[in-house]
Amino acid sequence: MKLKKFIVACSLMLAGIAFADVASESPTPATSTPADSAFSHVYISVEGGEIYPWGDLIDAVDNTAYVGVGLRYSYWENFDGIVLFDYTYFKMRIKDVPYPGAHQFMGRLGLDWRSKWLKPIILGGGFICNWTRADGGDNLDFKKPGGTLTDNETEFGYFARINVPFLNYKRVRLGLNVLWEELWTLPERSNMLSAGFYAEWRLW
Repeated sequence: MKLKKFIVACSLMLAGIAFADVASESPTPATSTPADSAFSHVYISVEGGEIYPWGDLIDAVDNTAYVGVGLRYSYWENFDGIVLFDYTYFKMRIKDVPYPGAHQFMGRLGLDWRSKWLKPIILGGGFICNWTRADGGDNLDFKKPGGTLTDNETEFGYFARINVPFLNYKRVRLGLNVLWEELWTLPERSNMLSAGFYAEWRLW
């Protein structure tokens, strides 16, 4: 199973990172702006990986790839602010749904927490807003299975993530991002796990 293989590979990599501690950043030269002040450092990133539906979603959509961009900025002491935007296309597994798939845009706003005891692992979390629309569903019946997506659908929820940087070179950082999200959909919650690699560049 692709998910199990991916989790095993990530676990081995995390173990190696924890012992090698190759993600330790070199000290930043002293400046007139404290390193922990808001927006003293700003980073942009690109990311790509795979999303794994959980629970009832397993029977509705397939695992799928995603791409995204991100913004990270120093906020306060050991906390960084994060803004993430991802896009994915889910292929439908339910035959009664009258369209092949759905476009989904994901926006996330939250905080990352850096701790010297967990280094290089970084923990984060925050709120999420997903916008979903059926592929070619403009003229479909709203009452059919999956019909609510023909007129767009917006869902809110929360996410938690583990961010593991494993390579730092000057202004560039490479890492692994594993994220769990839950949407407050009723009557059933929607859950997804995503895992991907990112490249980040420091603007200042």
